[in-house]
Amino acid sequence: MRSIADLKKGEKGIIKAFTDDLMSLKLLEMGCLPNTEIILCGKAPLGDPICIRVGGYNLSLRLSEASTVVLQS
Repeated sequence: MRSIADLKKGEKGIIKAFTDDLMSLKLLEMGCLPNTEIILCGKAPLGDPICIRVGGYNLSLRLSEASTVVLQS
């Protein structure tokens, strides 16, 4: 199972599911919908938070949040 937290800068993925029900509601409201393509734009100098591009805009996530988003393989 691969998550957003496992991506390297410039890699793409398609959202498949969520592992945390409470976090999924927050992420769904921010546009992280199933079958949506995301791109990892960058990481902070110490690796947390990360920046993803989803739905035409950039979104900053903590690694703990990003690890709850399962990507299609």
